[in-house]
Amino acid sequence: MPAVDTPAPPQTVATGFNITSEANLLKQVIVHTPGHEMELISPENRVELLFDDILFLGHARKEHELMCDLFSKVVGRDDAVLQLSELLLDAFRLEDARLDFIDQLCRSLPEKNLQAVEDDLKRLAPEELHRFALTGESPLPIQMQPVPNLMFTRDLAAVVHDHVIMSYAATAARTRESIIINVTFNHHPAFEAYRDKLVTLPPGVTFEGGDLLVASPEVVLLGHSERTSFGGVMAVAHELFKRTPVEHVLAVDLPKQRASMHLDTVFTFAAPGECVAFPPMLDDPSFGYAVHLQPGSEPGTFVSDMRPSFKEALHDLLDPHLTFIPCGGNDLLSQKREQWTDGANLFAPAPGAVVGYERNGRTFEQLRDHGYRVVSAESFLSFYENSTFTPGEKVAIQLAGTELSRGRGGPRCMTLPIARHESPNGS
Repeated sequence: MPAVDTPAPPQTVATGFNITSEANLLKQVIVHTPGHEMELISPENRVELLFDDILFLGHARKEHELMCDLFSKVVGRDDAVLQLSELLLDAFRLEDARLDFIDQLCRSLPEKNLQAVEDDLKRLAPEELHRFALTGESPLPIQMQPVPNLMFTRDLAAVVHDHVIMSYAATAARTRESIIINVTFNHHPAFEAYRDKLVTLPPGVTFEGGDLLVASPEVVLLGHSERTSFGGVMAVAHELFKRTPVEHVLAVDLPKQRASMHLDTVFTFAAPGECVAFPPMLDDPSFGYAVHLQPGSEPGTFVSDMRPSFKEALHDLLDPHLTFIPCGGNDLLSQKREQWTDGANLFAPAPGAVVGYERNGRTFEQLRDHGYRVVSAESFLSFYENSTFTPGEKVAIQLAGTELSRGRGGPRCMTLPIARHESPNGS
């Protein structure tokens, strides 16, 4: 007999989907604090699981929880941070969600021959299927790899205005993550009112959310990277022009290498008019091309023009006074070292309030030179312990991230914002 539906706990309340800027005050963000799945990485499977090293789970969890506390304080809401693991378990209390997950898993990974145990999977209790989804472990005579990359929730989807572009993972190691976010958004009761806003891309393309930045309500940046195919770029652009007020897409070609696996590993926004960038992508003509896309006169068509300079294209499309803060400072070796440790992968929970890894000291020096007060995460929380944070002051918050940084993803990689305020000050 299949597992029966079980009563759900008190429901999470979603504020809806709405992202029109990379730096407006945050409302709600989805994260995944690493759990037991991280302990299943071994020296033998780490490369297959896309990890360069083995993390110490206890410290990684504490660092991640501190980051989540920061977001809650900046946003000022108890429900600012949603845990994907909890959302998935809530969804799995519904039989339709469990069946959908199993069906998608069997179809997406035919080489695993899961059809042989499909009926057994359908009989698993919600908690058992949840454990299987995250760790690959189950009471059945099968075992799959864990999904330790789930902590990089940014790549699972991208919200633009009130629509969600669902990911198509580029690697088999992350296929299950795409299914997890799909099932969560399609079945969790908190998102029921917004299901007509979910956008599924055509088969055969790849797209991960780290390659999409919402630069303004009218302008979206897309990376053509080792994780997002050219077909993925064009498919996302097509959907944005069809469904949202976006008028310009700037597609950026990136070197197809691990160091620059997504656009947000070399470029992020700290405030509406300020970016942190890996300087070679702005100054080196050989780094990659930029193509400006606009909707054509006929539905489904584009008007495109090649831009020789990504930097100049940003000035043209966004703000001629846009400020670029160099990741790693002015020394090329330091730029490369700090870009490798996610110095450019900052997350802005509020305009001018950014979170990054402490180890990227030269990047923080540059932020200080541009008017940011640099503080540790602990000091920030202590200062605002009995008061409310108000956007306005420019502050760069250092997260120790000793273990998290070994996972090869920064604060932006570990966050999937689903809603921000319409204006920088929270109105």
